[in-house]
Amino acid sequence: MRTLLVDPFFTGSHQAWAQGYQRFSHLRVRLATLPGRHWKWRMFGGAVNLAQQYAEEKWDPDLILATDMLDLTTFLALTRPHSARTPVALYFHENQITYPWSPTDDDPRLERNHQYGFLNYTSALAADAVLFNSHFHHTSFLEALPEFLRQYPDRRNMENIERIVLKSQVLPLGLDLRHFDDHYVTAEAGHPPVVLWNHRWEYDKDPDSFFRLLFRLQDEGIDFRLVVLGTSYGASPPIFEEARERLRDRIDHWGYATSAAEYARWLWRADLLPVTSRQDFFGISVVEAIYCNCLPLLPQRLAYPEHVPPKRFPECFYETEEELYAKLKKNLQHPATLRQLSPLRELVSRYDWRNLASVYDDLFMRLWMQKG
Repeated sequence: MRTLLVDPFFTGSHQAWAQGYQRFSHLRVRLATLPGRHWKWRMFGGAVNLAQQYAEEKWDPDLILATDMLDLTTFLALTRPHSARTPVALYFHENQITYPWSPTDDDPRLERNHQYGFLNYTSALAADAVLFNSHFHHTSFLEALPEFLRQYPDRRNMENIERIVLKSQVLPLGLDLRHFDDHYVTAEAGHPPVVLWNHRWEYDKDPDSFFRLLFRLQDEGIDFRLVVLGTSYGASPPIFEEARERLRDRIDHWGYATSAAEYARWLWRADLLPVTSRQDFFGISVVEAIYCNCLPLLPQRLAYPEHVPPKRFPECFYETEEELYAKLKKNLQHPATLRQLSPLRELVSRYDWRNLASVYDDLFMRLWMQKG
């Protein structure tokens, strides 16, 4: 079976997911992509470019797997002579209806922000199957649709929501977790506990709250080291420069890891991952850190309770910033208990491609046979 994976924003987690599925799938997976930059333009113009590639290269897949960054309706319209009978699955890494907007972006103020969410909506209508990377993402998107459509003046076609519901399901994100095992390192004996940040340097990860915790710990004389990893698309929140200066004597590493091996080694060295994110449809960086035996301190919301059951591991969750601070401080003061939660690694191992690729394959085979 031939699968064409179409993604106009081929970078970062999108790229890793696409290449991971191509590598571990038993199907023939071909990638049709564009460089991962100018995300707004990719959502509008990417479909035209990729449809042209489709025609020029005479692709003839048995199934099309598109991501949420593609304007699927335009792509299918422009490839209609060749794709009309081809089943289409749409995979939501994120969506532009519930994704929080940056305070520095002018589009919400100018009321230009809803058009991106509408592309997600029409793409979901056009697809044969709509797939979400987590239950949280699935639920939040579908629950947001009624209010999103009510902003339009008339003919909102609210019945279309049920059409999307009936063809929607959760298909967890696949990750190559076992590659971390190739770069395992042991923590240094007698070394203070290491606090980790391994997310994007963006507003939605709430770095202000994260570093505010560390400033308080430093002021109280609590001993810790700091590793800051991750990437930034454009200007980073100012708190990063402030933190780099104020915490300079505690920093073991600061900035993007130059290789996957280096990134893995820093994760293995880390002890604590206090997570302050306001948005995470899945939480790749959190899952990776947990796999490397880093103890997470998670808000009891978003997708995190799907990875770690709160009732079984209440010590990993918090409700308020004060509770997070108290748990972080306690763990830093009693470091001997930090690496006694090996079941957490086992829980997230289910996201490894070696476990998930066959689940993807089976789903796409069924979709192909149903439409065929």
